[in-house]
Amino acid sequence: MAKKRAMVAAQNIDLSAVKYEQEEIKAPHLTGLAFKLFVWIVEAPIIGSLIISLLKKQNKMTPLLRNTVIPEAPMFKPEYPPQEPEPGVVALDEDGKPEDRVEVALKCLPQYDPASCWNGDSTPSFRYWKIRDYAYAYRSKIATPSVAEHIISVIEEFSNKKPPQPLLISFNPEEVRNQAAASTKRFEEGNPLSILDGIFVAIKDDIDCFPHPSKGGTTWMHEVRTVKKDAVSVSRLRSCGVIFVGKANMHELGMGTTGNNSNYGTARNPHAPERYTGGSSSGPAAIVASGLCSAALGTDGGGCSIRIPSSLCGVVGLKTTYGRTDIGGSLCDAGTVEIIGPIASTVEDVMLVYSAILGTSLADRISLNPSPPSVPNLSFNDSLNSLGSLRLGKYTAWFNDVYSTDISDKCEDALNLLSKTHGCEMVEIVIPELHEMRTAHLVSIGSECLSSLNPYCEDGHGARLSYDTRTSMALFRSFSASDYVAAQCLRRRIMYHHMEIFKKVDVIVTPTTGMTAPIIPLSALKDGETDMQVTGYLMRFVIAGNLLGLPAISIPVGYDKQGLPIGLQLIGRPWGEASILRLALAIEELSAKSKNRPASFFDVLKSN
Repeated sequence: MAKKRAMVAAQNIDLSAVKYEQEEIKAPHLTGLAFKLFVWIVEAPIIGSLIISLLKKQNKMTPLLRNTVIPEAPMFKPEYPPQEPEPGVVALDEDGKPEDRVEVALKCLPQYDPASCWNGDSTPSFRYWKIRDYAYAYRSKIATPSVAEHIISVIEEFSNKKPPQPLLISFNPEEVRNQAAASTKRFEEGNPLSILDGIFVAIKDDIDCFPHPSKGGTTWMHEVRTVKKDAVSVSRLRSCGVIFVGKANMHELGMGTTGNNSNYGTARNPHAPERYTGGSSSGPAAIVASGLCSAALGTDGGGCSIRIPSSLCGVVGLKTTYGRTDIGGSLCDAGTVEIIGPIASTVEDVMLVYSAILGTSLADRISLNPSPPSVPNLSFNDSLNSLGSLRLGKYTAWFNDVYSTDISDKCEDALNLLSKTHGCEMVEIVIPELHEMRTAHLVSIGSECLSSLNPYCEDGHGARLSYDTRTSMALFRSFSASDYVAAQCLRRRIMYHHMEIFKKVDVIVTPTTGMTAPIIPLSALKDGETDMQVTGYLMRFVIAGNLLGLPAISIPVGYDKQGLPIGLQLIGRPWGEASILRLALAIEELSAKSKNRPASFFDVLKSN
């Protein structure tokens, strides 16, 4: 008989006695025929449940969920205490027009002269074209949105590679041409809808973008779910005049951290085509990093959808506070850990797209009582001086638990430079119960995924899922109702720990991932793979943003010895997007000189 354990109440934990325990995931790494055989076994009625049960016990899940008394009441979705207003910000009207919010955000950006980039005055190091560069080129008639032709040819080239490496799953060249022609006409008439007019944006394949189907990376979701209109976030971008290039590739149903997709082909990392992009938003991050799109929308349920691929591909990814953006019209619109957020090549472009898509749903306004949305006012000289008052929390033992010290060293260098330049104070913190947090997140997101997919699996579509998705589903089916409730009790404990930390610091800093982009095994291209050790490294630092709904952003800060991008993560207080955007911009400016041109990069504006 298993021994019962009782947790002390969260507020009674002695933080001085907390010892960091390195995560050790026990599970096989499988590809090819061995992987197929493993899936067949774990789906078998009796032996499968025994194997899953053994894996859960080896990874300390069963004792925590089944044999532990947790004194806290369950928290079934994030709940936050009232937050103090952020300093130095400009409020945005979430009930107003998206293009008006974008205009307000534009006025908050630092002064910048796009003409200098065309006059040869720009710095010699590599840089991405900003949204403001595109707007200047269009208004000055240096280029028109009809540069879409170059994007179309590149996307078709990637889709026709052997083996296929598609950036997009759903792509209609004529639809792109029509949008580009309409935008070009608006510029000719002197009536662009916003700074985002004519800007190329990709939409992850689990977010509705009419008339494209939403397949979620599967071969069948579009057969059982019809797209009749844009998702709320897509509709808001469309009103600003953006050009949607199509539905971006992704790890099937978001159930993976690498971006592997055996159904359509796996998108490749623009910095190293033999390596993964990270997932599940593989296509969005890759298409932005390659220079083809200024921005993309992804979903983030376990860090693996926005922040992980952004880090691995060397771009910026913002995970907003849970409920800050309306997730209506996505495949994950009933969950408690997912959000829709932007990926872009620069922090200011993330800020512009974020301003367009933000706006809490009516139901979430009632239940979450969000603080009003805002952006940092970066347009005045003293803006960055306010950074000196920020306290940055770092849990050193956790921060340094990475696959290669290149990662922790580069992130440490960026923070040291930030402190030296702007006077930010580094504060040592302790975050207890990290294993409990990982377990609670896995049970929460797994149970919610299973609930949404069960009706389709019962209809026979489950057999058409990829092998790695079927492996995840076998694990998710082992979770009981009591496991789910226990996970929500843990969520309340972990929320308490973080709210106590935010009484002492303004932002928590970590590497975004515990490793850089992993190599794609050739044997994984056809049937996928399961590698929980890699998943553990990629997800090491991102889970609090999802389980607790906290805002977080990944900013590139350099490269490892192999030239692979490294991301630094900033985790903010609830509704504190403006503060982490301000800090992210400062870090980006300090890291700008070290930017490398991706091996696979396309200069859209100078393609003519």
